Amino acid sequence: MGAIHVTVTIRNPADPDRAWEGLFLVDTGATDSLVPRPHLEAIGLQPRSERIYELADGSELRMDITVAEIEFMGEIVGGTIIYGEPGVEPLLGVTALESVGIEI
Repeated sequence: MGAIHVTVTIRNPADPDRAWEGLFLVDTGATDSLVPRPHLEAIGLQPRSERIYELADGSELRMDITVAEIEFMGEIVGGTIIYGEPGVEPLLGVTALESVGIEI
């Protein structure tokens, strides 16, 4: 099975006119969604906390997180966004998918 990508818009909930749209990899192995840090900063989002994530190789990584509006497939949900390194592929995680009724 090939990779599935979907167009997603990330919005700053405090200022919905500030948004970033990108092509996200649908990642059913990821709990939360991930966006490169520069895109989140460009729409005025700031880290609100840190969370430890376990990677596929079993290692753990502490990452900054924030909360944003996630719009895809005609739906808008609120969700946790992980700050990714510049240049990484954006990921749409299971939490956002399940929030619009997609069962994994």
